[in-house]
Amino acid sequence: MTATSQSSRSGVMLILAGLFFLAGLSRIGLGVAEVLAADTRIEEPPAALPVEQEATDPGDLYAALQARMAQLDAREKELQERANTLRDAEAELRNNIEQLVEAEAKLTATLRLTETAAEDDLKHLTTVFESMKPLQAAELFSQMDTEFAAGFVSRLRPEFAGEVMSALDPLTAYGISAVLAGRHARTPRN
Repeated sequence: MTATSQSSRSGVMLILAGLFFLAGLSRIGLGVAEVLAADTRIEEPPAALPVEQEATDPGDLYAALQARMAQLDAREKELQERANTLRDAEAELRNNIEQLVEAEAKLTATLRLTETAAEDDLKHLTTVFESMKPLQAAELFSQMDTEFAAGFVSRLRPEFAGEVMSALDPLTAYGISAVLAGRHARTPRN
């Protein structure tokens, strides 16, 4: 596996994680938006008793107070229901965020494990190449794709890499050298 395919695979995994994260946030946002929309509903305040009221029947005054009390109780119940709805939405939001954080942690661990396994494989294969005679390694490298071979040549001990490069066909050696020299050509120097 080349470093390029490894980094592109890591990039794809990070993009997928980002998309999962954004999808979760959008689902959370829709639920909160519904609750907030319901909460911003403007209601007419209950009619107040007239300030200037001539002495009336105590029964009428008692009935008006009872009606006002019923209105206040209904309003209190509605406010309590809204508070419960907001509390539930907040709990769901916290739960979704926790799930997203857990998913991100698992994805990061999986990516780290994948990268570590790939790096271990590359180190092992480099050691195998270095245990060969330079001519044998050169024969293998001449059969590989130039970029693939350049990836391994860059990992070899410099003295062994020199022996392998000198045993290669000059055109193949030039191609590998060009790939190695061009890898960081676009890297900012500042």
